[in-house]
Amino acid sequence: MRREERLRRRRDFQTAYRRGRTQGNGVLVLRIVENGSDVTRWGFVAGKVVGGAVVRNRVKRRLREAGRSLDVTSGLDIVVGARKAAAEANYARLREALVSLLKRHGALREPGSPIAVQENP
Repeated sequence: MRREERLRRRRDFQTAYRRGRTQGNGVLVLRIVENGSDVTRWGFVAGKVVGGAVVRNRVKRRLREAGRSLDVTSGLDIVVGARKAAAEANYARLREALVSLLKRHGALREPGSPIAVQENP
């Protein structure tokens, strides 16, 4: 993901936690808040309950790739939190859980809807 598509500041994560709408399932917790821009930014969180550093980073890499592959509505800050079950989940299960939560939030673009074209810098 490009730098402008990532949440990096503590303040941005706190905003998502305080003001964001929350949905969860057995594998993930999703918090979404509008950011007032035309770029959707992602943040990925995996606490120690998920496992050691290697496991947590593997889960976050898989979630990052799953998020990159989806067509999400622009102008959102999305924080994806991994639950304990995410440690045993493969990529397909993580992606399925993420898609399910994004659909519940109404954050996925429907097929055939206009897609904003972004220029490469």
